[in-house]
Amino acid sequence: MKVSVEGGVPLALCNTDALFGASWGTDNQIVFAPQTMSGLSRVSADGGKPETLTTADRSKEEYAHRLPHCLPFGKGILFTIMRHAWDVQSCVAVMDLATRKWQVLLEHAADARYVATGHLAFLRQGTLMAVPFDPDRLQVTGQPVPVVANIAQTLNSVDSHWDTAAGQFGISSSGSLVYASGGILPDMENSLVWVNHEGKAELIASFKAPLFSPRLSPDGRLIAYETVGMESHVWVYDPNRATTTRVNSEGRATRVVWTPDGRRVVFVSWKTGVPNMYWQPVDGASSMERLTQSGYSQHPASWSPDGETLAFVEYHPEDTNYDIWLLNVRDRRVTPFLNSRYFEGYPAFSPNGRWIAYVSDESGRREVYVQPFPGRGGKWLVSNNGGRNGKQLFYRWEEQVWVVDVRTGPGFFVSKPRLLFEQPGYSDGNPIRAWDISPDGRRFLMVKLGDRKPQPLTEMILVQNWFEELKRLVPISK
Repeated sequence: MKVSVEGGVPLALCNTDALFGASWGTDNQIVFAPQTMSGLSRVSADGGKPETLTTADRSKEEYAHRLPHCLPFGKGILFTIMRHAWDVQSCVAVMDLATRKWQVLLEHAADARYVATGHLAFLRQGTLMAVPFDPDRLQVTGQPVPVVANIAQTLNSVDSHWDTAAGQFGISSSGSLVYASGGILPDMENSLVWVNHEGKAELIASFKAPLFSPRLSPDGRLIAYETVGMESHVWVYDPNRATTTRVNSEGRATRVVWTPDGRRVVFVSWKTGVPNMYWQPVDGASSMERLTQSGYSQHPASWSPDGETLAFVEYHPEDTNYDIWLLNVRDRRVTPFLNSRYFEGYPAFSPNGRWIAYVSDESGRREVYVQPFPGRGGKWLVSNNGGRNGKQLFYRWEEQVWVVDVRTGPGFFVSKPRLLFEQPGYSDGNPIRAWDISPDGRRFLMVKLGDRKPQPLTEMILVQNWFEELKRLVPISK
Protein backbone atom coordinates (compact mmCIF):
# COMPACT_ATOMS: atom_id res chain seq x y z
CA MET A 1 0.00 0.00 0.00
CA LYS A 2 1.02 3.63 -0.25
CA VAL A 3 -0.15 6.75 1.56
CA SER A 4 0.72 10.43 1.34
CA VAL A 5 3.17 11.74 3.93
CA GLU A 6 0.53 14.39 4.62
CA GLY A 7 -1.97 11.69 5.57
CA GLY A 8 -5.13 10.49 3.91
CA VAL A 9 -6.56 7.18 2.80
CA PRO A 10 -3.99 4.44 1.99
CA LEU A 11 -4.13 3.07 -1.54
CA ALA A 12 -3.75 -0.66 -2.13
CA LEU A 13 -1.28 -1.40 -4.95
CA CYS A 14 -1.37 -5.20 -5.10
CA ASN A 15 -1.91 -8.31 -2.99
CA THR A 16 0.99 -10.20 -1.40
CA ASP A 17 1.22 -13.12 1.02
CA ALA A 18 3.97 -11.52 3.09
CA LEU A 19 6.62 -8.86 2.72
CA PHE A 20 10.35 -9.42 3.03
CA GLY A 21 11.52 -5.96 2.06
CA ALA A 22 10.48 -3.28 -0.45
CA SER A 23 12.21 -0.42 -2.27
CA TRP A 24 10.70 2.48 -4.24
CA GLY A 25 12.83 3.22 -7.31
CA THR A 26 13.29 6.48 -9.21
CA ASP A 27 11.38 4.89 -12.12
CA ASN A 28 8.21 4.87 -9.94
CA GLN A 29 8.38 1.08 -9.58
CA ILE A 30 8.30 -0.63 -6.17
CA VAL A 31 10.41 -3.77 -5.91
CA PHE A 32 9.46 -6.21 -3.15
CA ALA A 33 9.88 -9.80 -1.92
CA PRO A 34 6.37 -11.29 -1.61
CA GLN A 35 6.99 -14.65 0.11
CA THR A 36 9.33 -16.50 2.47
CA MET A 37 10.88 -18.57 -0.34
CA SER A 38 10.25 -16.32 -3.33
CA GLY A 39 12.33 -14.17 -5.61
CA LEU A 40 11.69 -10.47 -6.23
CA SER A 41 8.65 -8.85 -7.84
CA ARG A 42 7.82 -5.27 -8.75
CA VAL A 43 4.67 -3.24 -9.17
CA SER A 44 3.94 0.27 -10.38
CA ALA A 45 3.55 2.83 -7.62
CA ASP A 46 0.19 3.56 -9.26
CA GLY A 47 -0.90 -0.05 -8.68
CA GLY A 48 -1.43 -2.99 -11.00
CA LYS A 49 -0.37 -6.58 -11.53
CA PRO A 50 3.05 -7.44 -10.03
CA GLU A 51 5.83 -8.55 -12.38
CA THR A 52 8.28 -11.28 -11.41
CA LEU A 53 11.88 -10.04 -11.53
CA THR A 54 13.87 -12.95 -10.09
CA THR A 55 13.36 -16.56 -9.10
CA ALA A 56 15.54 -18.23 -6.49
CA ASP A 57 17.83 -20.69 -8.29
CA ARG A 58 17.66 -24.00 -6.38
CA SER A 59 20.58 -25.40 -8.40
CA LYS A 60 22.75 -22.69 -6.83
CA GLU A 61 21.41 -23.41 -3.33
CA GLU A 62 19.27 -20.26 -3.30
CA TYR A 63 16.38 -20.35 -0.82
CA ALA A 64 15.02 -16.81 -1.25
CA HIS A 65 15.71 -13.33 -2.62
CA ARG A 66 14.74 -10.48 -0.31
CA LEU A 67 15.53 -7.00 1.05
CA PRO A 68 15.73 -5.23 -2.35
CA HIS A 69 17.29 -1.79 -2.72
CA CYS A 70 16.91 0.14 -5.97
CA LEU A 71 20.07 1.75 -7.26
CA PRO A 72 19.85 5.34 -8.59
CA PHE A 73 18.78 6.02 -12.17
CA GLY A 74 17.16 2.60 -12.47
CA LYS A 75 20.39 0.79 -13.35
CA GLY A 76 20.06 -2.14 -11.00
CA ILE A 77 18.77 -3.68 -7.78
CA LEU A 78 20.71 -4.83 -4.76
CA PHE A 79 19.20 -7.76 -2.87
CA THR A 80 20.02 -10.44 -0.31
CA ILE A 81 20.21 -14.14 -1.19
CA MET A 82 19.31 -16.52 1.63
CA ARG A 83 20.59 -20.07 1.18
CA HIS A 84 18.22 -21.50 3.77
CA ALA A 85 15.53 -20.33 6.18
CA TRP A 86 17.92 -19.47 9.04
CA ASP A 87 20.88 -18.27 6.99
CA VAL A 88 23.21 -16.18 9.17
CA GLN A 89 25.79 -16.02 6.38
CA SER A 90 23.73 -14.85 3.43
CA CYS A 91 25.16 -12.94 0.47
CA VAL A 92 24.39 -9.71 -1.37
CA ALA A 93 23.80 -9.71 -5.14
CA VAL A 94 23.10 -7.06 -7.76
CA MET A 95 20.81 -7.41 -10.76
CA ASP A 96 21.36 -5.44 -13.96
CA LEU A 97 17.88 -4.34 -14.99
CA ALA A 98 18.91 -4.07 -18.63
CA THR A 99 19.86 -7.75 -18.90
CA ARG A 100 17.88 -9.19 -15.94
CA LYS A 101 21.02 -11.05 -14.88
CA TRP A 102 22.47 -10.93 -11.39
CA GLN A 103 25.77 -11.69 -9.73
CA VAL A 104 26.94 -12.07 -6.14
CA LEU A 105 28.80 -9.01 -4.89
CA LEU A 106 29.51 -9.80 -1.25
CA GLU A 107 29.64 -12.99 0.80
CA HIS A 108 28.50 -13.07 4.42
CA ALA A 109 26.42 -9.93 3.89
CA ALA A 110 22.80 -8.76 4.04
CA ASP A 111 20.51 -5.76 3.52
CA ALA A 112 22.82 -3.65 1.35
CA ARG A 113 22.06 0.00 0.54
CA TYR A 114 23.78 2.36 -1.89
CA VAL A 115 25.25 5.51 -0.30
CA ALA A 116 25.71 8.75 -2.27
CA THR A 117 29.41 8.81 -1.31
CA GLY A 118 30.01 5.88 -3.69
CA HIS A 119 29.79 3.13 -1.07
CA LEU A 120 27.61 0.17 -0.29
CA ALA A 121 26.55 -0.14 3.33
CA PHE A 122 25.49 -3.60 4.50
CA LEU A 123 25.23 -5.73 7.63
CA ARG A 124 27.39 -8.65 8.70
CA GLN A 125 25.78 -10.24 11.76
CA GLY A 126 24.94 -6.94 13.41
CA THR A 127 27.98 -4.95 12.26
CA LEU A 128 27.49 -2.20 9.68
CA MET A 129 30.08 -2.61 6.94
CA ALA A 130 30.98 -0.33 4.03
CA VAL A 131 32.76 -0.99 0.74
CA PRO A 132 33.52 1.24 -2.29
CA PHE A 133 31.10 0.58 -5.17
CA ASP A 134 30.95 1.61 -8.81
CA PRO A 135 27.23 2.05 -9.72
CA ASP A 136 28.00 2.22 -13.44
CA ARG A 137 29.86 -1.09 -13.61
CA LEU A 138 27.83 -2.59 -10.72
CA GLN A 139 31.01 -3.76 -9.02
CA VAL A 140 32.66 -3.32 -5.64
CA THR A 141 36.06 -1.65 -5.94
CA GLY A 142 37.64 -2.34 -2.56
CA GLN A 143 37.51 -4.36 0.64
CA PRO A 144 34.68 -4.14 3.19
CA VAL A 145 35.46 -2.24 6.40
CA PRO A 146 33.43 -2.28 9.66
CA VAL A 147 32.04 1.16 10.46
CA VAL A 148 29.41 0.76 13.22
CA ALA A 149 29.08 -2.16 15.66
CA ASN A 150 26.03 -3.70 17.34
CA ILE A 151 23.20 -2.65 15.01
CA ALA A 152 19.94 -4.55 15.52
CA GLN A 153 19.40 -7.19 12.83
CA THR A 154 16.68 -9.83 12.64
CA LEU A 155 18.80 -12.97 12.65
CA ASN A 156 18.88 -16.16 14.74
CA SER A 157 15.27 -15.90 15.92
CA VAL A 158 14.74 -19.61 15.04
CA ASP A 159 11.63 -18.73 13.04
CA SER A 160 11.87 -18.62 9.26
CA HIS A 161 9.13 -15.99 9.09
CA TRP A 162 11.10 -13.63 11.35
CA ASP A 163 14.69 -14.34 10.28
CA THR A 164 14.56 -11.78 7.49
CA ALA A 165 18.19 -10.54 7.94
CA ALA A 166 16.85 -6.96 7.85
CA GLY A 167 18.91 -4.32 9.60
CA GLN A 168 17.44 -1.55 11.69
CA PHE A 169 19.26 1.37 10.11
CA GLY A 170 18.67 4.12 7.55
CA ILE A 171 20.93 6.49 5.62
CA SER A 172 19.68 9.81 4.25
CA SER A 173 20.88 11.46 1.04
CA SER A 174 21.95 14.47 3.11
CA GLY A 175 24.49 12.45 5.09
CA SER A 176 22.76 11.32 8.29
CA LEU A 177 22.75 7.79 9.72
CA VAL A 178 20.06 6.53 12.10
CA TYR A 179 20.06 3.09 13.72
CA ALA A 180 18.88 1.00 16.65
CA SER A 181 21.43 -0.90 18.73
CA GLY A 182 21.12 -4.56 19.63
CA GLY A 183 23.07 -6.81 17.24
CA ILE A 184 21.59 -10.23 16.52
CA LEU A 185 19.94 -12.63 18.93
CA PRO A 186 22.24 -15.06 20.77
CA ASP A 187 21.70 -18.81 20.54
CA MET A 188 18.97 -20.30 22.70
CA GLU A 189 20.06 -22.17 25.84
CA ASN A 190 17.55 -25.00 26.04
CA SER A 191 17.60 -28.19 28.12
CA LEU A 192 16.52 -31.82 27.63
CA VAL A 193 14.02 -32.97 30.25
CA TRP A 194 11.71 -35.83 31.14
CA VAL A 195 8.19 -34.70 32.05
CA ASN A 196 5.80 -37.07 33.84
CA HIS A 197 2.01 -37.16 33.54
CA GLU A 198 1.67 -34.62 36.33
CA GLY A 199 3.88 -32.12 34.53
CA LYS A 200 6.90 -32.53 36.82
CA ALA A 201 10.21 -32.13 34.95
CA GLU A 202 13.51 -33.98 35.48
CA LEU A 203 16.73 -32.78 33.86
CA ILE A 204 18.35 -35.32 31.50
CA ALA A 205 21.60 -33.61 30.49
CA SER A 206 23.62 -30.86 32.15
CA PHE A 207 24.51 -29.02 28.93
CA LYS A 208 22.40 -26.29 27.32
CA ALA A 209 22.20 -25.52 23.60
CA PRO A 210 19.77 -24.24 20.93
CA LEU A 211 18.36 -27.78 20.76
CA PHE A 212 14.92 -28.75 19.51
CA SER A 213 12.79 -31.72 18.43
CA PRO A 214 14.27 -34.57 20.51
CA ARG A 215 13.46 -38.15 19.47
CA LEU A 216 14.14 -41.37 21.40
CA SER A 217 15.79 -44.29 19.67
CA PRO A 218 13.48 -47.33 19.33
CA ASP A 219 15.18 -49.06 22.28
CA GLY A 220 14.92 -45.90 24.40
CA ARG A 221 18.69 -45.66 25.05
CA LEU A 222 19.70 -42.73 22.83
CA ILE A 223 18.28 -39.30 22.07
CA ALA A 224 18.55 -37.61 18.68
CA TYR A 225 17.95 -33.88 18.43
CA GLU A 226 18.64 -30.88 16.24
CA THR A 227 20.34 -27.60 17.03
CA VAL A 228 18.96 -24.49 15.35
CA GLY A 229 21.06 -21.36 15.77
CA MET A 230 24.29 -19.96 14.43
CA GLU A 231 24.91 -23.56 13.37
CA SER A 232 22.23 -26.19 12.67
CA HIS A 233 23.13 -29.86 12.95
CA VAL A 234 21.74 -33.24 14.00
CA TRP A 235 23.17 -34.87 17.14
CA VAL A 236 22.81 -38.06 19.16
CA TYR A 237 23.11 -37.97 22.94
CA ASP A 238 23.87 -41.04 25.06
CA PRO A 239 22.54 -40.40 28.62
CA ASN A 240 24.42 -43.37 30.08
CA ARG A 241 27.80 -42.15 28.84
CA ALA A 242 26.94 -38.42 28.79
CA THR A 243 28.38 -38.13 25.26
CA THR A 244 27.13 -36.14 22.28
CA THR A 245 27.96 -37.00 18.67
CA ARG A 246 27.21 -34.98 15.55
CA VAL A 247 25.52 -37.13 12.89
CA ASN A 248 25.21 -35.13 9.67
CA SER A 249 28.50 -35.18 7.82
CA GLU A 250 28.10 -31.89 5.95
CA GLY A 251 26.04 -28.71 5.79
CA ARG A 252 23.10 -27.68 7.91
CA ALA A 253 20.55 -30.28 8.99
CA THR A 254 17.33 -30.31 11.04
CA ARG A 255 14.19 -32.39 11.71
CA VAL A 256 15.56 -35.75 12.86
CA VAL A 257 13.64 -39.08 13.07
CA TRP A 258 14.96 -42.57 13.90
CA THR A 259 14.39 -45.52 11.58
CA PRO A 260 12.50 -48.38 13.31
CA ASP A 261 15.64 -50.53 13.52
CA GLY A 262 17.58 -47.73 15.27
CA ARG A 263 20.50 -47.94 12.83
CA ARG A 264 19.86 -44.70 10.95
CA VAL A 265 18.32 -41.29 11.40
CA VAL A 266 16.42 -39.37 8.75
CA PHE A 267 16.79 -35.58 8.64
CA VAL A 268 16.45 -32.69 6.23
CA SER A 269 19.50 -31.07 4.71
CA TRP A 270 19.68 -27.59 3.19
CA LYS A 271 22.37 -28.48 0.63
CA THR A 272 20.17 -27.54 -2.33
CA GLY A 273 18.54 -24.47 -0.76
CA VAL A 274 15.31 -26.37 -0.06
CA PRO A 275 15.16 -28.83 2.87
CA ASN A 276 14.84 -32.32 1.41
CA MET A 277 15.21 -35.62 3.26
CA TYR A 278 18.41 -37.61 3.72
CA TRP A 279 19.42 -40.46 5.99
CA GLN A 280 22.68 -41.61 7.51
CA PRO A 281 23.88 -44.44 9.78
CA VAL A 282 24.23 -43.33 13.38
CA ASP A 283 27.62 -45.07 13.68
CA GLY A 284 29.02 -43.03 10.78
CA ALA A 285 29.69 -46.12 8.67
CA SER A 286 28.71 -44.22 5.51
CA SER A 287 27.93 -40.68 4.44
CA MET A 288 24.47 -39.14 4.19
CA GLU A 289 22.27 -40.36 1.33
CA ARG A 290 19.49 -38.38 -0.32
CA LEU A 291 16.00 -39.89 -0.11
CA THR A 292 13.84 -37.32 -1.94
CA GLN A 293 14.15 -34.62 -4.55
CA SER A 294 11.58 -31.86 -4.34
CA GLY A 295 11.32 -28.13 -4.84
CA TYR A 296 9.35 -27.86 -1.60
CA SER A 297 10.44 -28.00 2.03
CA GLN A 298 9.90 -31.35 3.76
CA HIS A 299 9.58 -32.50 7.37
CA PRO A 300 10.04 -36.24 8.23
CA ALA A 301 7.60 -37.30 10.92
CA SER A 302 6.86 -41.00 11.49
CA TRP A 303 7.84 -44.49 10.26
CA SER A 304 5.56 -47.45 9.74
CA PRO A 305 6.67 -50.26 12.11
CA ASP A 306 7.97 -52.39 9.21
CA GLY A 307 10.36 -49.60 8.21
CA GLU A 308 9.06 -49.41 4.64
CA THR A 309 7.02 -46.19 4.75
CA LEU A 310 7.96 -42.76 6.08
CA ALA A 311 5.19 -40.23 6.60
CA PHE A 312 6.35 -36.67 6.10
CA VAL A 313 4.93 -33.18 5.63
CA GLU A 314 5.59 -31.03 2.58
CA TYR A 315 4.87 -27.31 2.33
CA HIS A 316 3.20 -25.95 -0.82
CA PRO A 317 2.69 -22.24 -0.07
CA GLU A 318 1.00 -21.38 -3.35
CA ASP A 319 -1.94 -23.81 -3.20
CA THR A 320 -2.38 -26.67 -0.73
CA ASN A 321 -0.47 -25.42 2.34
CA TYR A 322 1.01 -28.24 4.50
CA ASP A 323 0.28 -31.73 3.16
CA ILE A 324 1.05 -35.28 4.33
CA TRP A 325 3.00 -37.51 1.94
CA LEU A 326 4.33 -41.06 2.10
CA LEU A 327 7.80 -42.22 1.04
CA ASN A 328 8.35 -45.88 0.15
CA VAL A 329 11.97 -46.25 1.18
CA ARG A 330 12.56 -49.32 -1.00
CA ASP A 331 11.84 -47.74 -4.38
CA ARG A 332 11.92 -44.05 -3.24
CA ARG A 333 8.38 -43.58 -4.56
CA VAL A 334 6.49 -40.64 -3.06
CA THR A 335 2.67 -40.59 -2.93
CA PRO A 336 0.21 -38.16 -1.33
CA PHE A 337 -1.75 -39.21 1.75
CA LEU A 338 -3.60 -35.93 2.38
CA ASN A 339 -3.10 -32.90 0.14
CA SER A 340 -6.21 -30.74 0.37
CA ARG A 341 -6.37 -26.96 0.69
CA TYR A 342 -6.42 -27.36 4.48
CA PHE A 343 -3.49 -27.65 6.88
CA GLU A 344 -2.50 -31.30 7.38
CA GLY A 345 0.46 -32.16 9.58
CA TYR A 346 1.84 -34.07 12.60
CA PRO A 347 1.37 -37.57 11.08
CA ALA A 348 2.04 -40.51 13.45
CA PHE A 349 1.71 -44.22 12.72
CA SER A 350 0.03 -46.47 15.27
CA PRO A 351 2.27 -49.19 16.82
CA ASN A 352 0.61 -51.87 14.66
CA GLY A 353 0.98 -49.74 11.50
CA ARG A 354 -2.72 -49.93 10.63
CA TRP A 355 -3.61 -46.32 11.48
CA ILE A 356 -2.24 -42.81 11.05
CA ALA A 357 -3.06 -39.98 13.42
CA TYR A 358 -2.70 -36.45 12.10
CA VAL A 359 -3.82 -32.86 12.59
CA SER A 360 -6.10 -30.94 10.20
CA ASP A 361 -7.86 -27.58 10.34
CA GLU A 362 -10.68 -28.58 7.98
CA SER A 363 -13.21 -27.85 10.75
CA GLY A 364 -11.97 -24.28 11.09
CA ARG A 365 -9.46 -25.06 13.83
CA ARG A 366 -6.76 -27.65 14.27
CA GLU A 367 -8.01 -31.02 15.51
CA VAL A 368 -6.55 -34.53 15.79
CA TYR A 369 -7.94 -37.22 13.48
CA VAL A 370 -7.21 -40.89 12.82
CA GLN A 371 -7.47 -42.70 9.47
CA PRO A 372 -6.76 -46.32 8.48
CA PHE A 373 -3.54 -47.21 6.68
CA PRO A 374 -2.83 -48.17 3.94
CA GLY A 375 -6.40 -48.42 2.72
CA ARG A 376 -8.75 -45.51 2.61
CA GLY A 377 -11.80 -45.42 4.80
CA GLY A 378 -13.53 -43.34 7.40
CA LYS A 379 -11.79 -40.98 9.78
CA TRP A 380 -12.30 -40.41 13.49
CA LEU A 381 -12.10 -37.12 15.34
CA VAL A 382 -9.87 -37.60 18.40
CA SER A 383 -9.62 -34.14 19.93
CA ASN A 384 -12.55 -31.92 20.76
CA ASN A 385 -10.80 -28.76 21.84
CA GLY A 386 -8.79 -27.94 19.19
CA GLY A 387 3.26 -40.19 20.36
CA ARG A 388 1.12 -42.75 21.22
CA ASN A 389 1.59 -46.18 22.76
CA GLY A 390 -0.55 -49.23 22.01
CA LYS A 391 -3.57 -48.17 24.05
CA GLN A 392 -3.33 -44.39 24.32
CA LEU A 393 -2.78 -41.46 22.00
CA PHE A 394 -1.18 -38.30 23.35
CA TYR A 395 -1.30 -34.85 21.80
CA ARG A 396 -0.46 -31.28 22.68
CA TRP A 397 -2.66 -28.24 22.46
CA GLU A 398 -0.60 -25.10 22.99
CA GLU A 399 0.71 -25.49 26.59
CA GLN A 400 -1.50 -28.49 27.41
CA VAL A 401 -0.88 -32.25 27.06
CA TRP A 402 -3.95 -34.42 26.46
CA VAL A 403 -4.55 -38.17 26.25
CA VAL A 404 -7.27 -40.39 24.84
CA ASP A 405 -7.72 -44.12 25.27
CA VAL A 406 -7.92 -45.99 21.97
CA ARG A 407 -9.00 -49.48 21.01
CA THR A 408 -8.50 -51.01 17.59
CA GLY A 409 -10.16 -54.08 16.20
CA PRO A 410 -12.62 -54.32 13.41
CA GLY A 411 -12.99 -50.56 13.83
CA PHE A 412 -11.51 -47.70 15.79
CA PHE A 413 -12.79 -46.59 19.18
CA VAL A 414 -11.61 -43.55 21.13
CA SER A 415 -12.47 -42.20 24.59
CA LYS A 416 -13.20 -38.64 25.63
CA PRO A 417 -9.96 -36.57 25.82
CA ARG A 418 -8.47 -36.02 29.28
CA LEU A 419 -6.14 -33.18 30.22
CA LEU A 420 -2.92 -34.49 31.80
CA PHE A 421 -1.26 -31.19 32.61
CA GLU A 422 -0.77 -27.63 31.45
CA GLN A 423 2.75 -26.23 31.66
CA PRO A 424 4.36 -23.31 29.81
CA GLY A 425 7.98 -23.13 28.69
CA TYR A 426 8.33 -26.25 26.50
CA SER A 427 9.13 -26.07 22.80
CA ASP A 428 6.50 -27.07 20.30
CA GLY A 429 6.85 -27.77 16.61
CA ASN A 430 5.11 -27.08 13.34
CA PRO A 431 4.15 -29.00 11.20
CA ILE A 432 5.61 -32.00 13.07
CA ARG A 433 5.89 -32.62 16.78
CA ALA A 434 8.94 -31.44 18.69
CA TRP A 435 8.71 -33.91 21.61
CA ASP A 436 8.60 -37.66 22.15
CA ILE A 437 7.16 -40.36 24.40
CA SER A 438 8.97 -43.04 26.38
CA PRO A 439 8.35 -46.62 25.22
CA ASP A 440 6.13 -47.31 28.25
CA GLY A 441 4.14 -44.09 27.71
CA ARG A 442 4.72 -42.88 31.28
CA ARG A 443 6.78 -39.79 30.52
CA PHE A 444 7.53 -37.32 27.77
CA LEU A 445 10.84 -36.23 26.29
CA MET A 446 10.69 -32.46 25.94
CA VAL A 447 12.83 -29.38 25.50
CA LYS A 448 12.70 -26.78 28.25
CA LEU A 449 13.14 -23.39 26.65
CA GLY A 450 15.86 -21.18 28.04
CA ASP A 451 15.28 -17.56 28.96
CA ARG A 452 16.26 -15.48 25.95
CA LYS A 453 14.51 -12.16 26.20
CA PRO A 454 16.06 -9.53 23.94
CA GLN A 455 16.43 -6.08 25.33
CA PRO A 456 13.60 -3.85 24.09
CA LEU A 457 14.60 -1.23 21.53
CA THR A 458 13.77 2.04 23.27
CA GLU A 459 15.89 4.53 21.33
CA MET A 460 17.35 5.31 17.93
CA ILE A 461 20.76 6.87 17.47
CA LEU A 462 21.14 9.70 14.96
CA VAL A 463 24.59 10.48 13.57
CA GLN A 464 24.70 13.75 11.62
CA ASN A 465 27.33 14.49 8.96
CA TRP A 466 28.07 10.76 8.90
CA PHE A 467 29.32 10.90 5.32
CA GLU A 468 32.51 12.59 6.49
CA GLU A 469 33.20 9.76 8.92
CA LEU A 470 32.39 7.18 6.24
CA LYS A 471 34.82 8.73 3.75
CA ARG A 472 37.53 8.80 6.43
CA LEU A 473 37.06 5.16 7.39
CA VAL A 474 36.59 3.85 3.85
CA PRO A 475 38.39 6.11 1.38
CA ILE A 476 37.66 5.68 -2.31
CA SER A 477 40.63 5.53 -4.68
CA LYS A 478 40.56 8.04 -7.53
